[in-house]
Amino acid sequence: MIPLAGVVAIGPAGCPAVSATAPPDVVARNSVIPAEQAIQFWTPDRIQQATDHDDSVSAKGVKGSADTPDGPPGSVPPIGQEKAGAKKSRHVNLPNTVGRVFFTLPRTDPRNPRNWRYCSASSVQGKYRNLVATSAHCVYDVRKNTFYDNWIFIPSYWDGKGVWDGKAPYGIYAAKTFNAHDDFVVREDYAFVDVYNGIEVRWEKVHGRWRWKVTDAGRLGDNVGGQGFTWNRSPRLNAFAFGYPAGEHPDGDRAFTGRTMKFCYGRTKPMPEAAKYNLQEHIGLKCSFTAGASGGPFLFNYRSASRTGYLAGVNSVAWDTDGNDRYDHISSPYFNGDTYKVYKTAANRWSGNMP
Repeated sequence: MIPLAGVVAIGPAGCPAVSATAPPDVVARNSVIPAEQAIQFWTPDRIQQATDHDDSVSAKGVKGSADTPDGPPGSVPPIGQEKAGAKKSRHVNLPNTVGRVFFTLPRTDPRNPRNWRYCSASSVQGKYRNLVATSAHCVYDVRKNTFYDNWIFIPSYWDGKGVWDGKAPYGIYAAKTFNAHDDFVVREDYAFVDVYNGIEVRWEKVHGRWRWKVTDAGRLGDNVGGQGFTWNRSPRLNAFAFGYPAGEHPDGDRAFTGRTMKFCYGRTKPMPEAAKYNLQEHIGLKCSFTAGASGGPFLFNYRSASRTGYLAGVNSVAWDTDGNDRYDHISSPYFNGDTYKVYKTAANRWSGNMP
């Protein structure tokens, strides 16, 4: 088993002060990096050099875990299909809502390529159509007790030829507010990020230096739709997992490149406990995803016609359940009433245009 962040959970003592507008156990903080600066930072060269943000540790769970609802089941419907006239995604029958997030490690030299990282994520329903769901370890560094820098989201990311040309089919969206549970990783390894309205970027290289031309792209949910959200469901669901895996298996094999979206399908089940990582109440399904898929969605009741379903989890931990040095399951924290509390706080937070 591998925590896709290689970190452990922390409680309120290790967290930043909670926003006065959030419930006591919800941490909400605005990005310290100006949105324009974050988008300008990610030139095509840096996009291509960013590496999957994961730290592999192989282990196995020790016993079964009971994933039980803490209240009645609930759900919020998806936004729906893309707006009329939206560009066609190259991902046939795959959700346009899913993409890659890019960020730099905090308190480090952002010019050093070793600090350029990426995860997976998805647009999800919110009052202002500005909400991204991902893993907490894709927004927060528990070692340094701070959120990541230069955080952006590119939905429907595609790098099929190995050369990303600076075009994002639905725009680029910079983080405004990070929202997470105060018991971060890996027990409550999920986060919701309110993003500013997007911009369409056209990068051009002039005399060896990148220059950009930008236009307003509008709200994320208007451009790609947004997945529904559900909680307190049975831990046994038929679900799809989506993401951009790129890391190696424990045996060193690299089965994925991270350039294009991949998916797994199966029936979820309760995963074993792993006390070493404070991992409890995870649900998982058979899947060979590796590092880079972190933060991608578990979608229940997904329909390819609309490319929407209900977010029932996020990729958090990869497992080698039979000890053969190959990952064979992916798991998510079980979404219960606490998860809904974080989601509701984020889903009702306005962001608007970049300042």
